[in-house]
Amino acid sequence: MQQNPGDYTDVSKLRVILTGASGFVGEGVLLAALAHPAVEEILMINRRHQNIQYAKLKELIVPDLFQVESFQEHLGGYNACFFCAGISSVGMNEESYTRITYDMTMQFAQTLVRVNPRMVFNFVSGSHTDSSEKGKVMWARVKGKTENALVKLPFQSEYNFRPGGMLPVAGQQHVKPFYKFIVKILKLLIPKKIVSLQELSLAMINATTKGYPKQMLEIADIKELAGAGNTK
Repeated sequence: MQQNPGDYTDVSKLRVILTGASGFVGEGVLLAALAHPAVEEILMINRRHQNIQYAKLKELIVPDLFQVESFQEHLGGYNACFFCAGISSVGMNEESYTRITYDMTMQFAQTLVRVNPRMVFNFVSGSHTDSSEKGKVMWARVKGKTENALVKLPFQSEYNFRPGGMLPVAGQQHVKPFYKFIVKILKLLIPKKIVSLQELSLAMINATTKGYPKQMLEIADIKELAGAGNTK
């Protein structure tokens, strides 16, 4: 059940499970979280080895996230999940996109909630996600369906982050040069529609340690939560 911020049990040290480290969003969130003093340990779950080494970083190779239940003995003792794995809907039909975005996410989350019911689950969704699940935009419907199902799971808390354009953090490898240019231009033209992956990571950390009154966080919410009592 979702807690009110005033009743939220503060978590002084985070032990995080993170997915998607091989992608743009996951890599940025990971690097920002590794630099944060509240984060004690991160277990990144990857299909293939990622050449990232930090003292508080561990790696678990799971070739197929649909089979994560087979690795559940490695998943205990974590109090947060930053679920950044995902795929673009470009060129995909609804069935294929649903299998990755909804089916895989739910199977992963259902495994985690059995192992760590006191965990806070943070899901990277997208701006303009369709909570009604009835709109004309396919990806937005599927993301909305995923969000709606996640909030029903019995985690301590569950949050859905809806960023728009995202700025990389220093040291990222999975960033295409043209994307950096485009997002910088958009930041000048429409700054309220752009968040940095640093802000997204901080917002996830603060959602876990402090709580937030909404479960669907739009860009303004992400920016607000990222600045909630941070020292970094």
